[in-house]
Amino acid sequence: MCAIVTWFLIAYGQVCVFLVMLYSWEQYPIHTIFNFVVFESFSALAITSHLKTMMTDPGAVPKGDCTDETIERMQLLNGHTPIYKCQKCSSIKPDRAHHCSVCERCIRRMDHHCPWVNNCVGEGNQKFFVLFTMYIALLSMHALYWGVWQFVLCVGAEWQNCSSLTPPGTTLLLIFLLFESILFAIFTAVMFGTQISSICNDETTIESMRSRNAMMDEEERSRNNSWKNLQLVFGGPFGIRWFNPLANPFVSRPTFEYSV
Repeated sequence: MCAIVTWFLIAYGQVCVFLVMLYSWEQYPIHTIFNFVVFESFSALAITSHLKTMMTDPGAVPKGDCTDETIERMQLLNGHTPIYKCQKCSSIKPDRAHHCSVCERCIRRMDHHCPWVNNCVGEGNQKFFVLFTMYIALLSMHALYWGVWQFVLCVGAEWQNCSSLTPPGTTLLLIFLLFESILFAIFTAVMFGTQISSICNDETTIESMRSRNAMMDEEERSRNNSWKNLQLVFGGPFGIRWFNPLANPFVSRPTFEYSV
C-alpha cells in the first residue's frame, strides 16, 4: 500500500503539471519548458530508483542451508572462524547479517525494512534506496518552487488564463501540491542524510541502535574510510554512475583498496 501511495503522489504531481503548470507556456515559454524537463527527469529517476529498490535482492541469505555437512565444509575452509546459525530461518548467518521478521529471511548488511519500497534495504539495493530518497527530495523541492511560482502568477492575473480548471479547483490543487511537496521534501531529505551518514560511518541503522561502534576495536576504526565506503555502495569512483539507478550498486571491497 505504501508503494502504491508513492506512485499515486508522483502521478498527482503530473496531473498538476498538465492541468495547471503548462498553462503558462504562452507567457513564459523558456521557464515552462525548462521546469517541465526538470520535473519529468526527476520523476523518471525517482520511479526507476523506487522500482529497482523494490525488485532488487537486498542480499537475502539462502534459507535452510545450515546443515551439518555445510558447517563441516565451512569449518575446513575457514579454520576456527565461528559460524553462526539463525534460529528463525535455519541459515548460516554471515557477519553483519540480520533477520527480517517481515521478509522472514536473513539479509546481509541489513539497514532496515522499508514499507515505502516493500522490501528490505541491504547490501544489494542500498544504492537504489539512497537515490530514491534523493530524487524524491529534489522532485519535491522543485515542485514546491514551481507551485509557488504558479500560485503567484495566478493571483497576479486574477486567476485568468492560468489553468484549465476553475479558480477554486486550481487553488485546491496547488495547495495540496505545496503541502505534499513540503512534507516529502523534509521527510526524504532527512532519510537521505541519515543514509549517507550511515554509509560514511560504515554502520547500518540496526547496528547504530545496538551501539556496534562501541565494540569495534581501534584497528577496525582506523581502517574506516568514508570515501571508500561510498565507493563500495555506489559502485566505483565518483562519476555519473553514482546517480544512475540502472548501474551496478555494489563492488567488492578489495577493488578499491587503493583509495584508502
